[in-house]
Amino acid sequence: MSANDISGQFQFQGMGKRRVEAAFDAGRTTSDGGVLALRELAARSRLFATFAACFADHRNADLIEHTVEELVAQRVLGNACGYEDLNDHDTLRDDPAFAVEAGKKDPTGEERKRKRDRSPAKAP
Repeated sequence: MSANDISGQFQFQGMGKRRVEAAFDAGRTTSDGGVLALRELAARSRLFATFAACFADHRNADLIEHTVEELVAQRVLGNACGYEDLNDHDTLRDDPAFAVEAGKKDPTGEERKRKRDRSPAKAP
């Protein structure tokens, strides 16, 4: 079987009303599709919720956009994919897979609070 013979789709746990699937018909793509499988494992074990509960969040709730759980998810899964440096995460902000893996309900960025922040997918 060659790479050209790959077809079909893989379903992952959804994000609210959105489906999350892996397909081979292009569109908005990522080179880190394996992060979705890691997200599945973390979601089933509630790993990030448990980890996030270890932190006290003293930020003003009216001024934050990213939950502690989303921040933990981005950092842990980024590390698991080999992105150890924080400067790597600045690049990953525009990767749709990392927005989904971090738990963003709006991975396209279209519904962000501030109009100036509305843009392609931005993980926290």
